[in-house]
Amino acid sequence: MFLRCSIRKKDGKEHRYWSIVENKRCAGNKIAQRHVLYLGEINDQQEANWRRTIDLCEHGQAPPRTVALFSDDRVVADEAGVVRLKLSELELRRPRQWGACWLFCQLYAELGLDEFWAARLPPGRKHTRWELILQTLCAYRLIAPGSEWRLHRQWFERSALADLLGADFGLAEIHKLYECHDLILAHKTALFDHLTQRWKDLFNAQFDVLLYDLTSTYFESAPPFPPADKRKFGYSRDKRPDCVQVVIALIVTPEGFPLAHEVLPGNTSDKTTLQSFLEKIAAQYGQARRIWVMDRGIPTEATLEQMRQSDPPAHYLVGTPKGRLSQLEEKLLALPWQKARAAVEVKLLEQEGETCVLAKSLDRVSKERAMRRRQLKGLWQRLKELAGMELKRDALLLKLGAAKQQAPFGLAAGGAPAARPGAEIWLHAAQRQVARRAPAGGPVFAAQQPDGQNPGAVMGILFATGAG
Repeated sequence: MFLRCSIRKKDGKEHRYWSIVENKRCAGNKIAQRHVLYLGEINDQQEANWRRTIDLCEHGQAPPRTVALFSDDRVVADEAGVVRLKLSELELRRPRQWGACWLFCQLYAELGLDEFWAARLPPGRKHTRWELILQTLCAYRLIAPGSEWRLHRQWFERSALADLLGADFGLAEIHKLYECHDLILAHKTALFDHLTQRWKDLFNAQFDVLLYDLTSTYFESAPPFPPADKRKFGYSRDKRPDCVQVVIALIVTPEGFPLAHEVLPGNTSDKTTLQSFLEKIAAQYGQARRIWVMDRGIPTEATLEQMRQSDPPAHYLVGTPKGRLSQLEEKLLALPWQKARAAVEVKLLEQEGETCVLAKSLDRVSKERAMRRRQLKGLWQRLKELAGMELKRDALLLKLGAAKQQAPFGLAAGGAPAARPGAEIWLHAAQRQVARRAPAGGPVFAAQQPDGQNPGAVMGILFATGAG
């Protein structure tokens, strides 16, 4: 082991960052370096102390020596089939995870991925086994997902992949782990073609129903970035609008088999992505009568019309925009409920080449009713605490706002029936405290206690959000 220094200039000042690095001897008399510990910026005295510590660790131990299994004064010639061990001196050294790694290698071979990548990732100029590095990355993602840095620093030496693959620490060199991702990108289409065929052979998988959705992941890095960089500011599903992000689009089957994915710029609008995926799936897997299932914010009316007019027509199951619910309300009210299955009822409305489905799930109603009751119970308890406090008007309004934020459905008009007598006491007590502290002409907070009557289910096309 030794100390390594990396120099970085920031704001015109030179910074020195130190790490402890270990040399690992690999096949072919090669040396791979493993980062053992990151020290950051240290002063000269700390540097000297760390060097002495490394010297003690490296040179303070007795040199290894070869010993016989049996001592010279013991004759075991007549017991050639017996091995005598001192159980008190047995030690466990470098334990490694074997079972999960072995099972992964079996699954990897069953899918034919070992042969697939061996034909497309030949050894590098320095005899780098890229197909084995990729297999290591896949095993790591399945068994203990994390960063490539953690794989390099910790996980590889705690696993039995080196033994199973007949390789060494050269598979976990940090730079090769990152470079491997660039090599496999060019084979994405061929990989999906291979996997879909294997899924058909192994599981008789069907690809008639496709689930399409988008998500995003953010980066805590500061722009500016190169013009072609996909990290952009956009709508953040992670509630981090201050961070740049990328949008990830994915198509899977109901069984969870992926068929396509794309990484899109972070400012991509959901409604602009569907058209390209329709063309991509048709070009890669051919024209077929497929059913697309997606959120209501993804397709546009123009895209849906194009799906209906295609040959063969593409079917879809998508949530109706909230703006259209009021237009369909009268027609749906006139239709009878039909039982689809236990605790699920539907209404079917044929309109303009589409079938609108209004669903009501009693289990969903019960679940949301219980959620509102739980929130309302917590809100009642908080209002009881606030009623006993002597707070100024502004402070009380802040606490009421915080309580409402923690129970967003608790104060919804008619959101839950009165399940506890006397609850209105705490609501009106809080109201009176605010009114007493309100300046002349200022706003007064008013909380209304529902009367316990069910105002009716609030439902939408393809789903039900029953109010209770």
